[in-house]
Amino acid sequence: MAGGQAADGIRVTYRIETAGSIEALADKIASDQSTGTFTEVPGETAELKARCAARIAAIRRLPDTDRPGFPTNEPGPYRRADVDILFPLAVVGTDIAALLTICLGGVFSIKGLTGIRVVDLDLPPAFIQAHPGPKFGIEGSRRLTGVWDRPLIGTIIKPNLGLSSDDSAAIARELVEAGVDFIKDDEKLMNPGYSPLEARVKAVMPVILDHEQRTGRKVMYAFGLSSADPDQMARHHDLIAKAGGNAAVVNIVSIGPAGMAFLRKRTELVLHAHRNGWDILTRHPALGFSFTVYQKIWRLLGVDQFQVNGIGAKYWEPDESFVQSFKDCSTPMLSLADRALPVVCSGQWGGQAPETYRRTGRTVDLMYLGGGGIVGHPGGPGAGVRAIRQAWEAAVQDIPLEQYAKAHRELAQSLERFGGKAPG
Repeated sequence: MAGGQAADGIRVTYRIETAGSIEALADKIASDQSTGTFTEVPGETAELKARCAARIAAIRRLPDTDRPGFPTNEPGPYRRADVDILFPLAVVGTDIAALLTICLGGVFSIKGLTGIRVVDLDLPPAFIQAHPGPKFGIEGSRRLTGVWDRPLIGTIIKPNLGLSSDDSAAIARELVEAGVDFIKDDEKLMNPGYSPLEARVKAVMPVILDHEQRTGRKVMYAFGLSSADPDQMARHHDLIAKAGGNAAVVNIVSIGPAGMAFLRKRTELVLHAHRNGWDILTRHPALGFSFTVYQKIWRLLGVDQFQVNGIGAKYWEPDESFVQSFKDCSTPMLSLADRALPVVCSGQWGGQAPETYRRTGRTVDLMYLGGGGIVGHPGGPGAGVRAIRQAWEAAVQDIPLEQYAKAHRELAQSLERFGGKAPG
């Protein structure tokens, strides 16, 4: 086992599980993913290995388990460890496709594993600086919305699918009058026949601009931009920007790294990342990627706002995973400018605000995105927006929601509808 980190190396941490030898499998990963193959071959000299081979930097043992991560005929116990492997930057270069191929992708096909998960990725400054990162990020999102001292309150056009362009505009009008900071198309709404993007932009943007002219406050509306056709994405990007829009929803797994890089090169829009499909890569605890690794790649490519689920989410992800995801997005790689705004979402209605505030480090550098929690409020969307703001006021002041609700009707209604009976 070799040690030490080269100044220009890429460090990848793999969580390995096997009925065999951790050391042997770590050596195989380092060899197979760099210079080696299944047998010795001419040309793989000691000099070539010294220049180009990946090498083991550290092995940290974890408790054994009696239950394998993958089905296997090999009897247990199954040994587990976090293994750091260093890849020379001169070999990988700074291309993200190369990073995904050499350092992250091929390891999943190696024999002898009952579990393999990429849990961390440490990139040298030269790699990070080769990519643009967020154009707007936290600072730009706050500047464009004019919100500096509290969370951005956002919502989603509902129903998810089926509304005409004019229907969407009517709901948008109600939401901007309600005082929301951010509205987005659902990730499933892109360019359907009943609501083409061009028609939706033409219907919605006058609502946004009229409200801005009357109040001086521009609500950010993110249109669904995703397409497998880069030319169509470019046309739609330009259409949104020309109409005065400033944001887009991007289904990052669907368009892929190349699509994201293409968008970032031309973007005048805040890129709001929906990570649908990420769960395929992470939901099995013995397989795939951690969000710690995943989010670095997309931030390098230019994501400005990143959905990370939330406390008590309606989906499978546990609270601890959300808290780590929030921390990951908020942690600079090289500077504060490369952070993405964490978007707290998935069944949020205000009742989770105190726990979100406490467990994310008592920060308001976030977007709090409520769909049904706003539009499903018994007093209507305006009351839904006010209820979430009131919940955050209570959270920041360390006042129990039930107590704060006694003097705040919208919060009381929200507690009764979504979280039990309100006091009084």
